[in-house]
Amino acid sequence: MSYTIGIDLGGSHVKAVVVSPQGETLAKHNLPFDPSIKMDWGRCIKQTIEETEAKQDSPADNVGLSAPGLASLDGSCIIHMPDRLEGLVNLNWQDYLSLNKPVPVVNDGHSALLGEAWLGAAKGFKNVILLTLGTGVGGAALVEGKLLRGRTGKGGHFGHTSLGSGLPIDICNCPNSLELAIGNCSVPKRSNNRFSHTGEMMAAIEKGDKEAEKIWLKSIEDLATAICSFSNILDPEAIIIGGGIANAGNQLFNPLRDFLDPILWKTDDYELKLIPAELGDLAGAYGAAAYANDILDSE
Repeated sequence: MSYTIGIDLGGSHVKAVVVSPQGETLAKHNLPFDPSIKMDWGRCIKQTIEETEAKQDSPADNVGLSAPGLASLDGSCIIHMPDRLEGLVNLNWQDYLSLNKPVPVVNDGHSALLGEAWLGAAKGFKNVILLTLGTGVGGAALVEGKLLRGRTGKGGHFGHTSLGSGLPIDICNCPNSLELAIGNCSVPKRSNNRFSHTGEMMAAIEKGDKEAEKIWLKSIEDLATAICSFSNILDPEAIIIGGGIANAGNQLFNPLRDFLDPILWKTDDYELKLIPAELGDLAGAYGAAAYANDILDSE
């Protein structure tokens, strides 16, 4: 049977999907690991591929990888990743795995959008933005059906959009970034150490905590301000929103629409769609599979 393996490397899990060319999911794998212990990425991925191929009783047609950081323009490796996943930078997967075909590597935000565009909430859109709200804020964009990458691969890193000047700065030296405005990484600071992550803050809001609600609504207002700018720059049909924070559901989407509606530049009757992502934490793995097929099919 023809199939592709898509693998997503994260901070505490390695996720993999086995997918047919038609998008049928043949298998899923989730390998948790202790992030405090240095990971042997090469051995881990090689073992994942070998075990998957053994279960499928045939070699994979293609293998694709998704990881944080900037991927090289030729898709051979991750070339830049600030303070995360030690050992991944400049690891050429095709060489390491001794395969006779490319093993394309793509940024995790980019791959998540490719996954959603293939099998999820972004399917059918030619101009669409994905925002992933979690520990940080990831993102990606399709422009006229093509992944926006830019000169170095930074294209679509919407989390590192500055909402103002001065301090604080994020891990990419961006002042007052969207990531710091709504990502889980900044919840302790935004809440004066009352909460460690958004889930705790949402629980407090449900119990009537007005101060927690004020903090939350300020973050959503900042998100709306950023989306307004993204809309003016790229003019998308839809914004897909995923990541753990998106699990807040209507507590996120309803006030976001309320903040966004009066500030959007509306040139016609079209309403910018705000859509929850559909593929959850497997979006990156599905996107890695899609990316592998696209690269190899174009050669």
